[in-house]
Amino acid sequence: MIRWLRWVWLAFLVSVPWWLDNAYYLHVLIMTGIFTTAAMSLNLLLGYTGQLSLGHVAFFGIGAYTSALVSLGFDLQLVGGRTLVVDPRSTWIAFLCGIVVAGFFGWVIGKLSFRVRGAYFVIVTISFAEVTRLVALNWLDLTQGPMALSAIPPFTVSIPGVWEQTFYQKVPNYYIVLAIAVLSYLIIRRLVNSRIGRAMIALRENESLATSVGVDVTRYLVLAAVVAAGVAGAAGGLYAHYVRIVDPDIFLFIYTVTMVIMVITGGKGTLAGPVVGGLIFGILPEILRELAGPEVQWIIYGALMIAIVYFLPQGIVPALGAWWQDRFGAPSAEAELALRRRSSNDESPASRRATE
Repeated sequence: MIRWLRWVWLAFLVSVPWWLDNAYYLHVLIMTGIFTTAAMSLNLLLGYTGQLSLGHVAFFGIGAYTSALVSLGFDLQLVGGRTLVVDPRSTWIAFLCGIVVAGFFGWVIGKLSFRVRGAYFVIVTISFAEVTRLVALNWLDLTQGPMALSAIPPFTVSIPGVWEQTFYQKVPNYYIVLAIAVLSYLIIRRLVNSRIGRAMIALRENESLATSVGVDVTRYLVLAAVVAAGVAGAAGGLYAHYVRIVDPDIFLFIYTVTMVIMVITGGKGTLAGPVVGGLIFGILPEILRELAGPEVQWIIYGALMIAIVYFLPQGIVPALGAWWQDRFGAPSAEAELALRRRSSNDESPASRRATE
């Protein structure tokens, strides 16, 4: 049944441009899809390894800047007075470069910071995001600083010498974002349902126990950081080639907060959680804009977020899953037990499977 619901939901998303003849609403959906993809990447760290990264926007920004620079071309002054000249490349090559560079920095940060836990890890990630923002702001020769990188080329598909199509319109960009979001979802789903994913869950549930039976903590946490950073870099590349302008404000802390809200309210540690949270908190501000003034909008937004956290502490998706089991499957007692097992620090079935 759940599998059919996924296919129905995907078919609905594919059909949206056929009946939604409004460029602004499509723009809202495109931006929602981009930040939902970034939220899915954060969920891999927060939901499946239990590591809260409050500097995750750094990987989003690195992907955006790298993709923009490679597609525009740039000159870089090297030590010794030499100059590295990079000619403009295809937007798809630039997009892949953004993913690779973001993933590399995820590996670096993972190696350096996963030796610490708790508040120390949070401080490291916040500091990294602030450093990247300052670099983007002050390295004028490369990033143009506050003047921003502009005229970034949109995605283009071509057959050299035969045919070329540049995607300026909203509809093709919608489908590109949808395709990358679905691909990111499938990659993360494949990872968390594998032996590696079970090891990550074991580390989240009881790190000491997982370590005692031979689970390599640093290895799996760094792998999660690399994949999460790469997916966030992909979201940043989508942002750069869609909006076509990138400035240091892309590293603002509010974007990380937005990702965290999407993950927590949707349901961390679930595949559908960031998708549901992303859709709600990506579209909700636009709905409220039609109904109320700016001050009332933020009051309603904050009140709804508090209500979700208070009444559904595990998130929307786990709550709906428990209701579904109670209504159509397992009794409510078993659903409650599953939720308790999910939130406890005791060893879970997933932990035991990871350690076998």
